[in-house]
Amino acid sequence: MSRLCRVVAFSLASLTTVGGALADPPAPPLPAKPKQIVIISFDSARDISQWKRSRALAQRTGAHFTYFLSCVFLLSPETRKEYTAPGKSTGKSNIGFAASRQDVAERLEQIGLAAQEGHDIASHACGHFDGKNWSKADWLKEFASFEHILENAYTINGITPEPGGWQNFARHAVVGFRAPYLSTSKALYEALPAAGYQFDASGVSQGPARPPTVGGITRFSLPQIPEGPKSRPVIAMDYNLYVRHSGGFERPSQADEFANRTYDAFRAAFDAQYQGKRIPLELGFHFTLMNDGAYWTALERFAGEVCVKSDVECISFRDYVERQGGGRKKASVGG
Repeated sequence: MSRLCRVVAFSLASLTTVGGALADPPAPPLPAKPKQIVIISFDSARDISQWKRSRALAQRTGAHFTYFLSCVFLLSPETRKEYTAPGKSTGKSNIGFAASRQDVAERLEQIGLAAQEGHDIASHACGHFDGKNWSKADWLKEFASFEHILENAYTINGITPEPGGWQNFARHAVVGFRAPYLSTSKALYEALPAAGYQFDASGVSQGPARPPTVGGITRFSLPQIPEGPKSRPVIAMDYNLYVRHSGGFERPSQADEFANRTYDAFRAAFDAQYQGKRIPLELGFHFTLMNDGAYWTALERFAGEVCVKSDVECISFRDYVERQGGGRKKASVGG
């Protein structure tokens, strides 16, 4: 090879090397998205059949739920005078009491089974009164009634045997609260930490929102989500959908229509977060089968599709708080 050819070859090789050295390094991989969290809860937790149905749904999907218990459903007609609400006469409740001692026994069994399965038992107070005008002392009285009745439910109602660990569970496992009617006040938020609670789920937000922690209480909010042909916002709770769809009156002939509308709204709200920022999505329900069970039909379809995804977790409020480092270890029921 002539000297000129060797020089040209060397120059081309050098340019190739320099070009490679100046090339942009490969972009780092994008960080993996966090798992999408869905938090499903039930208020009042009365009907035994719905306890069983919800637990079966959890077993099929791997979900953990929060049950906001109204403690009057642990009192029979004979034992209802164990409860006195602030400013009310003894034995009064806005939602009645348990049907019988046997009804209480079956509900206690369901609570224990749900706790063993990893579900969250939380407080919905006792008599479902609107406490917006209650003082801090009134709320503390209501919280004390809830704890006393839950802890002593077996003894109060003469139900035997009491499971081992029940009273420890009642004293320590309940760390969350949702106010009846979602009715809150400054006095409530002063009373919650004083009573040992860690979270409140009584808020409403314009859309899915990450819960702040204020004064030691993590504050969750049911989001307003688009629903129906005009995509008007509605609180993501079955009762609010019931009022939206049928004015709060039963229309069983339209149950399929209402179930489909509800599922579509839930799925659209989920997809917006799943494909976006992955803010937790909260959905609220009752054990009442409104509009011939339309909202439970939608729930079961929705949970059956999303809770089983590998990058989705359907967890309880307590689970969420514990992951943020603010939760106590769950007390167990049984041997």
